[in-house]
Amino acid sequence: MLLASADGQTTTAIATQLRCNDQTVRNAIHTFNAGGLAALQPKSSRPHTLSAVFDDHRRDQLRALLHQSPRTFGKTSSVWTLALAAEVSYAEGITPHQVSDETIRTALTQLTISWKRAKHWITSPDPDYLRKKNGATG
Repeated sequence: MLLASADGQTTTAIATQLRCNDQTVRNAIHTFNAGGLAALQPKSSRPHTLSAVFDDHRRDQLRALLHQSPRTFGKTSSVWTLALAAEVSYAEGITPHQVSDETIRTALTQLTISWKRAKHWITSPDPDYLRKKNGATG
């Protein structure tokens, strides 16, 4: 880009040759002009800001979701997994797009909930469940 620009080629012509957007070429030239050779060093491709999918309200919705059985949402399993929680949270509109298992794990960490604890939130439709559970666990 820089050599082609120094040869007098337009940003549109350079972008066409490199199959990129002409604004990308302009950005590279401006960065080089401002920073010199340091602009040619590889940089992290990680986003500068991370958009939080789970704000306080969505984390509360996730907590409420995990207090229900997956069968409530038409799933065959009675045990939550991170992948299943991600799938159902998207289907229920808690998240705007399908998220990863790690995003769910991070949201649970922000709620100060360990994943082991989340697995124990399963309840039974049996009306005597609490009496039986309390009798078994003391």
